[in-house]
Amino acid sequence: MTLRADAVVVPVNPMNRKHELKHLIEDTGATVALVGQELLDHILPFVGQGKLKHVLVAAYADKAGQDLDIPLPTGLDAPGCSDYGAECVIGWPEAEAMGLFPGALTTGADDLAVIPYSSGTTGQQKGCMHTHRTVMTMLIGGVMWNPNGRGEPSLAVLPLFNVIGMQGSMNCPIYCGEIVVLMSRLNRRTAAELIKRHGIARWRCITTMIIDLLNDPDIEASDLASLEVVSGDGAAMPAPIAKRMKELTGLDYIEGYGMSETMAAMHINPTDRPHRQCLGIPVFDVDARVINPETGCEARPNEAGEITISAPQVFLGYWNNPQATAAAFMEIDGKRFLRTGDIGRYDEEGYFYIINRLKRMINASAFKIWPTEVEAIIHDHPTVAEICVVSYPDPRRGESVLAYVVQRAEVSEEELISWCREEMAAYKVSRKIVFLDALPRNASGKLQWRQLAEQATQEFGEVG
Repeated sequence: MTLRADAVVVPVNPMNRKHELKHLIEDTGATVALVGQELLDHILPFVGQGKLKHVLVAAYADKAGQDLDIPLPTGLDAPGCSDYGAECVIGWPEAEAMGLFPGALTTGADDLAVIPYSSGTTGQQKGCMHTHRTVMTMLIGGVMWNPNGRGEPSLAVLPLFNVIGMQGSMNCPIYCGEIVVLMSRLNRRTAAELIKRHGIARWRCITTMIIDLLNDPDIEASDLASLEVVSGDGAAMPAPIAKRMKELTGLDYIEGYGMSETMAAMHINPTDRPHRQCLGIPVFDVDARVINPETGCEARPNEAGEITISAPQVFLGYWNNPQATAAAFMEIDGKRFLRTGDIGRYDEEGYFYIINRLKRMINASAFKIWPTEVEAIIHDHPTVAEICVVSYPDPRRGESVLAYVVQRAEVSEEELISWCREEMAAYKVSRKIVFLDALPRNASGKLQWRQLAEQATQEFGEVG
């Protein structure tokens, strides 16, 4: 609908709160917000700020059907209102009744289509400028790599603001004219029932979702018998979970590697020959190279370096941020390559593997978290003098967030975590807060965040 109106989509994480929403609204200059009814109170304070003037509201319950026998999650089960009490707000049924249609299409392949926000290579969220061409390149490539078009339903559980969910769970099935069974959030019993009831063949998900499903004591092989492909990216699939999934379903989890800057995966494991704990191989037209970040020389097989990408699905650059755009790219052999910030290697067969992160990005249940953004928000709390955010291994989420805090005034761990939940998306909130008298620094005063990350891993880390 948005694209047909010659507008640009800015997908927003529904867990975003004040700080994040304020930045997105100011940075994009968005004029219209499309929101779920349960989130209306979070967006209303921003109407009239910047260019935001109109809010279109939809209620999940209105589209769920009268004979639905699976309860909607709490908060999504309320029917839509006939009047939201604000002139700037209009309900979906009322908008449909207007019978409005867009004029002649004026956008082309190289016009902007979507601006997903990524942490990129520095702390503040940045918009990744994607055109219709970059979106369709990855969309068609994904359909060909993991064949759709045979009519089987897909289960959509991944958030659709995320490029993996947007492309794999929404755009690919819609392009092929296939059914999408949509869940607003994962409930493992509901997911198993939907897979069995609707004969789900394809499920794009993340490792955490598979762990939850397979830990269900009531799960049976018959519940998952229709599945043909289970795929996704994010944290690597732990070997015991991969083994359990293979025993239960006969399927391998098809791992991939993507980012907002590439509009989903640029590496995927072949469906007929996947490797475990592996990013896969470059997909169609992707030139992927491993570069020594110190010398700039190209690495040989099994040598570590930064993964760089040149491909038609790579974004144009960061919205309103030419400096960050320049820093994100490098030139190799006269071609423009995106620097992923991930340290990896490839083997003799061309399969790629992640070794470490050049940047401080935290990957929690496939949500990318930039520590400096979280630090900046927590610094607003009046009791916080200094803070350093790191991660520690978590067998379920891949990584979890931990904040080391130097206090200005006394505050409890519970109070500070509760405050954080009001200020930022839940996945960014520290699972633990450790209070220190001082943060470790070197002789020149530089914060030793790696030291704290190692300390967190030793004290709290648990590898699955």
